[in-house]
Amino acid sequence: MANDRVHSLQKTLGWAATGVGVLLVANALYREFTRFRLDGKVVLITGGSRGLGLVLARAIAARGAKLAICARSADKIELARQQLERSGAEVMARTADVTDQEQVKTLVNDVVNYYGRIDVLINNAGTIQVGPQEAMLVDDYEQAMKTNFWAPLYAIHAALPHFRRQREGRIVNITSIGGKLAMPHLLPYSASKFAAVGLSEGMHAELKKENIHVTTVVPNLMRTGSPRNITVKGNHEAEYAWFKTAASSPLLSHDAEIAAQSIITALEYGQREAILSLSGKLATVVKGIAPGWVGALLTVADKFLPGYNGSLEKKKGYEAESHLSQGGVTVLSDQAALKNNEM
Repeated sequence: MANDRVHSLQKTLGWAATGVGVLLVANALYREFTRFRLDGKVVLITGGSRGLGLVLARAIAARGAKLAICARSADKIELARQQLERSGAEVMARTADVTDQEQVKTLVNDVVNYYGRIDVLINNAGTIQVGPQEAMLVDDYEQAMKTNFWAPLYAIHAALPHFRRQREGRIVNITSIGGKLAMPHLLPYSASKFAAVGLSEGMHAELKKENIHVTTVVPNLMRTGSPRNITVKGNHEAEYAWFKTAASSPLLSHDAEIAAQSIITALEYGQREAILSLSGKLATVVKGIAPGWVGALLTVADKFLPGYNGSLEKKKGYEAESHLSQGGVTVLSDQAALKNNEM
């Protein structure tokens, strides 16, 4: 009798394993069947002239998509257009300030008039200010909100009528781990990215019923060369040095090309959220379970960051370059800056 029970249990477990296997295969087949393929699709990338936007443009063009890119600098956007076209991409490039709602409406309408449609909106344009909270004025927070929150909202509102008419659309919002954890010396950035995460998650919940998929991308720092173009306040050289070192370190930052592929995968499969690093996933989980621990760790981290020296002057990252931010791992950021038009 005992043998019969063992045999019965083995048979039950065997059928259960088979059932699980069938479900996994069916799920994989369904994912592939419903996968959003980029070949021939029209993709608008804000902030597409340099950094992550340019890396994404290269990778998306390689999938056969038609590109529309924008940036504030006419010189940068023209350089990016030429580079992308030399690689075989079809590109529409426009100069636009995405913090101006009317310019964003015109941009989206230009894309639709040029290509006949818009299939994907990637809200990538962003700004970052580095420095202690004592150095940050209300204007710094307003500027961060304009670029990191209002600009994506303007673009979403401009694109939605076209997506609704087509009965399909994809929106990718590039947020940040700084939108999950309030990082010291990045307060305007974190505050605006928290708002962006909330906007993106809410849009996902409300738009999915219209076959409009919204993906919230949550990266850590990335090795794109972007530190050169951040805004630095307070003890400029010291602030820039810690940020550039962190943004260059393989332990703390992503490889931009690998990150771009992860973002594209999230776009293609309509993922609700894509936290790009293991450390980001762990930090998010730990914060949910033990927020006090995370708060304590961030308080300790703040003690190791530069003290406030009384300066309210703004400098670009490259203006704060010094011996403190040169050598060691920071060469990786310098190399990325040359590759991704951040110079």
